[in-house]
Amino acid sequence: MTLAVESYELWLWAFDAVKVLFVAALGACIGSLTNVLVYRLPRGLNVVTPPSACPACGTQLTFGENIPVFGWLLLKGRCRFCRVKISAEYPLVEAFVAALFVLFFVLYYMVPTGTVVLGFDLGGIKPRWMGSSASQTWPSFAVLLTLLSSLVAMTLVDAKTSTIPLILTWVPALAAVLVHPIHAYIVQRAGGLGVTTPGEVWTLATPGPDGWGWIGASIGGVVGLGVGNVLLATGLIRRSFADYEAWEKQALADQDAAGQGAGHAGGHENPGEMWIAYPHARREMVKELVFLAPCLGLAMMGWWLARMWAGPWKFDAVMGELVPAHLAPLWLAALGGVLMGYLIGGGVVWAVRIFGSLGFGKESMGLGDVHMMAAVGACIGWINSVLGFFGAAFVGLAWVLLGKMLGGRLKRVMPYGPFLAVSTVLVLLCKPLIEMGLRKLTGNMGGMFLP
Repeated sequence: MTLAVESYELWLWAFDAVKVLFVAALGACIGSLTNVLVYRLPRGLNVVTPPSACPACGTQLTFGENIPVFGWLLLKGRCRFCRVKISAEYPLVEAFVAALFVLFFVLYYMVPTGTVVLGFDLGGIKPRWMGSSASQTWPSFAVLLTLLSSLVAMTLVDAKTSTIPLILTWVPALAAVLVHPIHAYIVQRAGGLGVTTPGEVWTLATPGPDGWGWIGASIGGVVGLGVGNVLLATGLIRRSFADYEAWEKQALADQDAAGQGAGHAGGHENPGEMWIAYPHARREMVKELVFLAPCLGLAMMGWWLARMWAGPWKFDAVMGELVPAHLAPLWLAALGGVLMGYLIGGGVVWAVRIFGSLGFGKESMGLGDVHMMAAVGACIGWINSVLGFFGAAFVGLAWVLLGKMLGGRLKRVMPYGPFLAVSTVLVLLCKPLIEMGLRKLTGNMGGMFLP
């Protein structure tokens, strides 16, 4: 009997090991794709064709050379054809993404609640949407992995070019818009969850303010963003910073003529940092406020219309509050959570950008940061996005202190995007500590809405 039990446990361990290896292999492959995106997107190249080739000699790589991590090791870090060194960044990125995928898989699916290590409950890191039926949560987990890999790509591109390709923010946001509502619909049809009620938070992956009003506001706000983009496309309103490239070209020419060299801009050694010296930031913020006007207006209209639709309202003696006659289906609540996460996640950053630029007369944050945190809010909820945004300040401070400890060797100004990405991951990993802090600040209510 004992032998049978040990054999059974051995098979379970083997099955878990296979799952971990599969997730690691998937992460390494996504890491390989990340390398392609990081190299090609800033250069305006097609990310699908042509196939991968050596940047030095242009020879197309074979299947064996394209194997993540191991391909680089087998080649000993050199091109098989021209013997030029291949950057170690490629296998490091592949290994890092693989490790990131495995870390979250193990924490979410394999570590039981109550597993305390050095006083830290590793099991408490898993989000509420894991619930008791982990087999139903893989779509939400896939959205999380899409976000994590996109954050890695955004971090690398932003660190190198001070820009964030918007396609890297749109992919995870689109995944959230499609997957979360469909997942909620399937779960509800299977009898797993039921319908939302006032006071109940969407419990799968995108928590947010509940109720018909918030659903209407989220849909109206996103429609308003669409209206703003139509106005831009038709030329009825002007795009902000439309003259920046012409200004930068002229500024570089003026400095070149003055003998300062084309590599300097207002005292900044990196031309990618010239945006700091752009003198018309306040004027451009007015344009962005005009762009956002339809979003704010339609969000308020959507709130009013949705609450009208939900009526007539009646008092529920059990819940002790007014409830609508029409309850929102779970898929619609999920869609509202995703859209509200997108709006609030990006809106908080955009508000800091606008008011900071108006106050200091310099562009405070890039629109790429706005899109990044909007995608974070859509995928994992507006609460995580807001916490990630404010936590980025501490990550930036840690970077500065690290530079001081290294004797000033980290002289280059780091864009804010990498700090936002790192902070978002830390928020997910430090969930128990954050909940503990919120409870101390707000009492027993603190942390109850954390995903």
